[in-house]
Amino acid sequence: MGLAEIDSGIVFGSITMVTWGIWTVLGNAASESIDPRTAAAISYLVAGLLALGFLVVSDASLAVTARGGLLAGVAGLFTGAGLISMYIGFSQGSATMVATLGAMYFVVAAIISMTVLGDEVTITKCIGIAFAGLSIVLITR
Repeated sequence: MGLAEIDSGIVFGSITMVTWGIWTVLGNAASESIDPRTAAAISYLVAGLLALGFLVVSDASLAVTARGGLLAGVAGLFTGAGLISMYIGFSQGSATMVATLGAMYFVVAAIISMTVLGDEVTITKCIGIAFAGLSIVLITR
């Protein structure tokens, strides 16, 4: 992996972190202003239109295989369920707790990747997952 690949990963990962952090705060405020289910639907409608617009103006391939389309669709179902759950959580709990627990999705992804997809299990990854669990305990108290 070259330096340019690492740098772009860090850049886009950082953009994701900042934009999702802002989304969390705005989503919480929206859930306090209107029904959280309506706020979730509006949020995803705008996100869907943005993604569709990006698809149209980019050089993305429009070729879709049955497997790829199915996987993307099922991923969308889980994304939508998580989004709705987060917005409802905002209306019933603190943004700090809901956002922190929601942001731990990477722990679920890491565990699935190691147990199902065959990613390497290392002591460093296990310690990282343990620290993520500890962070939940510390932040939500």
